[in-house]
Amino acid sequence: MIKSMTGFGAGDFENDSFKAHVEIKTVNQRYLEINFHMHHTLARFEGDITKKIKEYASRGKLDINVSFHDLRERAVSITVDKGLVYAYSEALTAINKQIGTDRPYSAMDIARFPDVLKVDDDANELEEAGPAILSAVEEAMKNLVAMREHEGENIQADLLTRIDTLEDYVSQLEKLAPEIVAAYRQKLETLLEQYLAKEDIDENRIIQETALYTDKVNYTEEVVRLHSHFDQFRTIIKSNEPVGRKLDFLIQEMNREINTVASKANSTGAAQIAVDVKCEIEKIREQIQNIE
Repeated sequence: MIKSMTGFGAGDFENDSFKAHVEIKTVNQRYLEINFHMHHTLARFEGDITKKIKEYASRGKLDINVSFHDLRERAVSITVDKGLVYAYSEALTAINKQIGTDRPYSAMDIARFPDVLKVDDDANELEEAGPAILSAVEEAMKNLVAMREHEGENIQADLLTRIDTLEDYVSQLEKLAPEIVAAYRQKLETLLEQYLAKEDIDENRIIQETALYTDKVNYTEEVVRLHSHFDQFRTIIKSNEPVGRKLDFLIQEMNREINTVASKANSTGAAQIAVDVKCEIEKIREQIQNIE
């Protein structure tokens, strides 16, 4: 079953120690791209989260939002960067002298500056949160995959219908092939009758010219390959593995074959069918861009 690359999934985990909520949104992307949105203290888990995500997705641009709360009661200490305090104090004093004011400043004013106060957290204790976060990530990915599969079912049904349409168009091209040759023979006979009205027409010359024309406009090989591509498409699309890249390559081959047919078929009817085929192939190509 094919999967769409767009979707959304959310997952939660909560016990006496931790509470985690994860939301994952994904859109089309040629390769797998993961963007994390979470507190910097959780950056240590990015590798494990990435590994978990790769169990469920191989392509797409994923935005991971992680909300995490440590519910444990534990001692927390705050340290003061004395060097920064002194530097800020000196800077404020210099500013006051330069502008000629004597505005007092408090410890609270200096404490508001970046990095003056630092909350000391035990990194080893936070390591215990890993399983909680990964559990929420896994639930979110399962929900995401479910949505991708549901959308994939709709895409698959649409693609198979379009392949059937292409099959019909190519069958019409097959039926037109003898008519193209017959029309050319009739045209050739008419021309020869006009130029050789008083003489017998050389039947061998007509046969020879018709044979040369038939070889020139013969698109049998391309039609056979197109039917083969259609069969391959139907087989690949039912695979349980990611198939987006394979189908993208196959649709390029289909487009190449129909371009060759269009260049060979010296017929208004065949040319119109070739245009219809190319339009349908383009619609399929657009759909494939959303397949994992």
